[in-house]
Amino acid sequence: MVGEMNNEISNITTLQKGDLVKGKVLKIEDKQAIIDIGYKYDGILPIGEVTNVYVENIQDVIQIGDELELKVLRVNDEEEKLILSKKAIDQEKAWDILEKRKENNEVFEVKVAEIVKGGLIADVGVRGFIPSSLIENHYIDDFSDYKGKTLRVKIVELDRQKNRVILSQKDVLQEEKEKEKNTLFSQLQVGEVKDGIVRRITDFGVFVDIGGIDGLVHISEISWDRVEKPSDVLKEGQQVKVKIVRLDPETKRISLSIKETEPNPWKKAISTLKVDEIYLGTVKRLTNFGAFVEVMPNVEGLVHISQISHRHIGTPGEVLEVGQQVKVKILDIDRENQRISLSIKEAEEKETKAEEIPPEYEKKDTGFSVTLGDVIGDKLKDLK
Repeated sequence: MVGEMNNEISNITTLQKGDLVKGKVLKIEDKQAIIDIGYKYDGILPIGEVTNVYVENIQDVIQIGDELELKVLRVNDEEEKLILSKKAIDQEKAWDILEKRKENNEVFEVKVAEIVKGGLIADVGVRGFIPSSLIENHYIDDFSDYKGKTLRVKIVELDRQKNRVILSQKDVLQEEKEKEKNTLFSQLQVGEVKDGIVRRITDFGVFVDIGGIDGLVHISEISWDRVEKPSDVLKEGQQVKVKIVRLDPETKRISLSIKETEPNPWKKAISTLKVDEIYLGTVKRLTNFGAFVEVMPNVEGLVHISQISHRHIGTPGEVLEVGQQVKVKILDIDRENQRISLSIKEAEEKETKAEEIPPEYEKKDTGFSVTLGDVIGDKLKDLK
């Protein structure tokens, strides 16, 4: 194309539609510019042929004295009428550049020229469209203040025949965020304690920002107490301390724990609680298979339904209710899995047996005692 164009403004004897020429801006009028291309009469560059986007004032784009590469759209020597286009030249050059940028997945800057329904228009030699869904990472309701802004974009769709160019800033932002996430992820270590901010609360846990990257605190890792709903104990924007408990290099998922930053009540329980001993506890939860009883602060054990009552029951709720205090016997302590097996039934049996053992009968005035065997022996003698 450049080879077909005049290298400098010089005398031209003949012109045809489609010829490529160079010209100098002589004069700027309201909606057009007068151009000297070295022909026997000057050409006209209409405002609509200056650029691919709408401009209110032609002087916003070109100035007197500017040298331009132009294409002949129409020529009539009898009427001395010569219509030129800068836009047509820019488009041809632009397509070559855009195709290379698309091939190289290049990120480049554009300036927003227009706000239209459904998105933005940027002049990239041709009209480039940025849909509203591809402007930012988040939803934008009003993007009227984007006019004149410079955005970093990449081409997501390019069709020369349909004159279609779709650009995206969102793709650029997401790729940069992913790159930053990978960098931050590589610096994390399991066991590390971080300050974080609760960003989002769900039914299954909370997502916490630990410095540009989010991790999940599962509902089971929020507190040593049982948590029914994360929103009951945490709020968005709340600052928390979290411990990194797992890192998945493939998915880049981060598992966090709030409760691991606090003392584990099990450590005290292991050193205090003993198998076969009886403790007073509080019923915390009832399930179809049993009842969970708190025997120490934040330490619960399970009373299986078969260990609740001596008589057959269909559900624990027939004989127990949440908040009720009960005596339980510890059947087993699983230190590795932090589980305690309890029994109400055996606690009752143990207490009953203790009550059945008769006390010593003491004769304090004589200084000796009489046992149950002595009493029975005396009775037998009387019968003889």
